[in-house]
Amino acid sequence: MKSGQPDTGQYVLYWMQQAQRVRFNHALAYSIEEANTRGLPLVVVFGLTDDYPEANERHYAFMLEGLRDVATELKKRKIQFVLKHQSPDLAALSLSPDASLLVMDRGYLRIQKIWRNRVVKNASCDVVQIETDVVVPVDVVTDKEAYAARTIRNKIHLILDEFWISLDEAPVTRSSLGLVFAGENVLDAGDVSGVLTKMKIDRSVGRVAAFTGGEKSAQKMLQAFLSLRINGYAVNRNNPNLNGVSHMSPYLHFGQISPLDILIQMRDAAGETQDTKAYLEELIIRRELSMNFVEHNARYDTYEAIPEWARKTLAAHEDDARESCYDLETWEKAETHDPYWNAAQMEMVKTGKMHNYMRMYWGKKMIEWSETPQRAFEMALYLNNKYELDGRDANSFTGVAWCFGKHDRPWQERPVFGMVRYMNARGLQRKFDADGYVKKIADLR
Repeated sequence: MKSGQPDTGQYVLYWMQQAQRVRFNHALAYSIEEANTRGLPLVVVFGLTDDYPEANERHYAFMLEGLRDVATELKKRKIQFVLKHQSPDLAALSLSPDASLLVMDRGYLRIQKIWRNRVVKNASCDVVQIETDVVVPVDVVTDKEAYAARTIRNKIHLILDEFWISLDEAPVTRSSLGLVFAGENVLDAGDVSGVLTKMKIDRSVGRVAAFTGGEKSAQKMLQAFLSLRINGYAVNRNNPNLNGVSHMSPYLHFGQISPLDILIQMRDAAGETQDTKAYLEELIIRRELSMNFVEHNARYDTYEAIPEWARKTLAAHEDDARESCYDLETWEKAETHDPYWNAAQMEMVKTGKMHNYMRMYWGKKMIEWSETPQRAFEMALYLNNKYELDGRDANSFTGVAWCFGKHDRPWQERPVFGMVRYMNARGLQRKFDADGYVKKIADLR
């Protein structure tokens, strides 16, 4: 918290950035509580920048669909939502002079920390940060980088019940809908296409029909998962021919749904089973391990972030003969000799999301068929972040690094990989109908 000017102001300001939702948003709930205590209205501001690293029209469209839902739901609660075509930190600072308090949600990536530090340094009022994008706060689990999931699993389970509780969502006592925020950079959050037209963004990757952004879509997808697919999840999640996964990752990426909300609804709908335990492992342990990684490792988006043992063993085999060696263009166009890898790449390009089991195979084969492991890492991260709706976040950085040994252990030594875990096409064929997967992706529009 930053102590700024005396407790004066026209409103409490919530700078929404990571948690792009109204439901189960601790930062919003705290802002409402403070506004009511101070007898002030609440204003929510969101800054929309044209140059978020590696973002393109696909990502912006999905996000804007979500912000349209946010604006609608906040209006129902008599809360003004201000969408500004401006860097997020500058948007927050522009409204801080008239604020009694500025509340911000927590982000873990480098750019998010830069924005928040600028706001804390330059805001005209007190600033409070509220964590709401994980179930167990990152700093409560551990104050250092975790080596693997096993090093935080027990820590989280021991205290999980303390945080696995619902969130009271009180109404505001004073409406802010009468306040006027005008200017050329104030946008209409309800006009997704119109806002996209005004933005100077990378349009090389377009919107997808497979997923629609927003809280409403997230909740609809979650209900379908809990009613139709949670039973059998422990087994079905690794078969890309079955619709056995939750599809929550794009919505979690943009903060359009809370992991706590998912857990509570899952517990109410399905209770404690092997399937819900398997999902809890993914949603809590693995996801919060990713948050821990980017929070405590400043090199999270570089090859240097993978473990020393992995870099050493890959370096020792860097000169090994490779069956094939592809450049970025060949990878991106899905023109390798491997139909399974090509299908995985095209699933990502066409839908904005790749099945997680195939994403592991996809990354492993890039190691095997690239000139160097360093180049493989760079190209894998580039493609993942360019096409995945859930790219460019803690899970993505961790997922790519995992393919290179992060959060894993040494395995039997073999060519090219050294002691880094290996995957091959025969493994796919044993687990599911791999040729059926190729046909399924080929049939996608």
